[in-house]
Amino acid sequence: MIPKAKWLNKIRWDEQGLVPVIAQEVGSNDVLMFAWMNRDALARTVEIGQAVYWSRSRKKLWHKGEESGHFQQVHEIRLDCDEDVILLKVEQIDGLACHTGRHSCFYQKLEAQDNEPDWAAVDPVLKNPDDIYK
Repeated sequence: MIPKAKWLNKIRWDEQGLVPVIAQEVGSNDVLMFAWMNRDALARTVEIGQAVYWSRSRKKLWHKGEESGHFQQVHEIRLDCDEDVILLKVEQIDGLACHTGRHSCFYQKLEAQDNEPDWAAVDPVLKNPDDIYK
């Protein structure tokens, strides 16, 4: 069932009924990850106080942490000026947002390598993904 709440109608959903979402850590302001939400995901996030996204690959709701235990406790939800991007201010439970075992999904930095730009992993793996997803 798709919620019809007035606050959900203010959001400019794309043609697939999705809105991009940035998860930012409360306190450090680290950008942890980027994902998508549909109306049901956002309504469920508000209802339970933890991040629930829409998995485009699995075509279903995805409660962040349902497999890993690395939930995102939502402290604030903000809508940008164009009303087409959501910002979640979250507490990242256990400190890992990325399925690679890192704190943030944005661990690759463009750096000069032999006078040529290339991507370098600049943040450490904090936990082996094989130990997270058994």
